Amino acid sequence: MATTQHQRAPGGGQPSGQPVRVPFPVVDEVARHCAQDAEPSTVHIEIHLPGRVDEERLRSAFAASLARHPRALMRERPRGPLARRYEWELTEGPDTDPVSFPPCAPGALERARAGALDRAPALTASPPLRLDVVREPDREGCVLLFAVHHTALDGPACMRLAATAAEIYSGSPIPPSPAPARPAAAPLPRQSRTPALARPAQVAPGSPGPAPVPGNALLLAELPVPRRESGAPYTVNDQLMVATALTVADWNRAQGAPGADRRPLRITMPVDDRPRGPEMPIGNGTRLVEVGFTAAEVAAGADVAALLRTTAERTRALKAQPRPQLGHGAGLLTVPLLPVAARAALTRGLRVAAGPWTSTTLLSNIGRIPYPLDFGEAGRATAVWFSAPARMPRGLTFTTASTGGRLHLALRWSRTLLGERDGVTLLDLFTRHLAATSSEAI
Repeated sequence: MATTQHQRAPGGGQPSGQPVRVPFPVVDEVARHCAQDAEPSTVHIEIHLPGRVDEERLRSAFAASLARHPRALMRERPRGPLARRYEWELTEGPDTDPVSFPPCAPGALERARAGALDRAPALTASPPLRLDVVREPDREGCVLLFAVHHTALDGPACMRLAATAAEIYSGSPIPPSPAPARPAAAPLPRQSRTPALARPAQVAPGSPGPAPVPGNALLLAELPVPRRESGAPYTVNDQLMVATALTVADWNRAQGAPGADRRPLRITMPVDDRPRGPEMPIGNGTRLVEVGFTAAEVAAGADVAALLRTTAERTRALKAQPRPQLGHGAGLLTVPLLPVAARAALTRGLRVAAGPWTSTTLLSNIGRIPYPLDFGEAGRATAVWFSAPARMPRGLTFTTASTGGRLHLALRWSRTLLGERDGVTLLDLFTRHLAATSSEAI
């Protein structure tokens, strides 16, 4: 998604004084079509700081960050019943202050987390995000907790806003981001043996309770980053991918899911090629690819070392292939030949029909946080957690980031699919399988 600035062409473009209009890109439009209140499409981000920030200084820094990244200052433009486009309006400033300081009270963090999952920021007010600065009487420091509407922004884009705010708050410029780690060896990639049209396994239902409440639940964990030998042909992302596949396969077998030993797994993986510097485009900038695993590859007693090598070849091939963000078919759904309302109904119908062929789960690995997130006297971030939406029919997502040599995992699931105990079981499985990918274990 290209960044759009507040600029008007001389002698043309928008009338003077009117907000700049930007048609929804394909990703935003498909997300808007499928929006629902029962399972809001929100990205949740937590930045843990060892000290506490000054209220007015943070408000000022975040306002300045939005001014430096004006593509975040957007709201959905009202439209008529026959409109053929959703459009963003880029505003000169926030419609409402996105920063709030809830009362310092016991349980404030849990309430803020629940709010980030259950209530999406309004698309009709600029910017489409909230930032709660959470403090608790028995907890040192504070937590910057973002709730982001995923129709408008993704996690890395919001992190860029946070990084710029930290730079302004502390007065310390951000050093250049290092290049991401890559495998030393680069063998010719090969495609997955998983048939493209094979119906994938879905996450087996657990025990959500007799009357589960709609929405998402969340479990956070801090784990060691799995070790790998120098020159290994796979990355930490590949280790996470293998751990995810083995976790879901084990879970499905334990639940007695039909076809657990026959159906392949397909795991959606966002790929983000954007630069992380100040010029980073703001919006939904990742493209989605699917990594396939045959049932035999993730059977009980799988050869983890061989699976790591195979997975590395597949992910490398997928990253190298040019591909639209949501694939080639999604673009056809957003061609403005019909009014938005008609296209929305068609898209929702196709989503329901394609439910059985939806990928098994999603693994979103943000990687090592490339910014110091230094907030001056409040200190540098000691932990950063993200969580991606876990709407049905997928119903389960794994999101990871690393800070200070530790891996921060968010397990997020649909309450209609899994219960609290199921989340704990899945976390235990993931922890065990991730440890099995370490160079010390293979």
